[in-house]
Amino acid sequence: MNKDTIEGNWKQLKGKVKEQWGKLTDDDFDVIAGKRDQLLGRIQERHGISRDEAERQVKDWESRDGRTPDALWFEKY
Repeated sequence: MNKDTIEGNWKQLKGKVKEQWGKLTDDDFDVIAGKRDQLLGRIQERHGISRDEAERQVKDWESRDGRTPDALWFEKY
């Protein structure tokens, strides 16, 4: 999968991410920019949860609706 495809996927998924983690801001999405590790950090910070809990939530979210986790991120780790 090429970078353009992942960028397109990320643009489509931003709304779903915002539904799941409503405290994330537009500025957060600019920082996250399709990077899984950045998403974890921002979820942890905005929602006041542990890194392990953020990881659990993201893994659950990644596997929903038949998503392929590897196709979601520019940089997985």
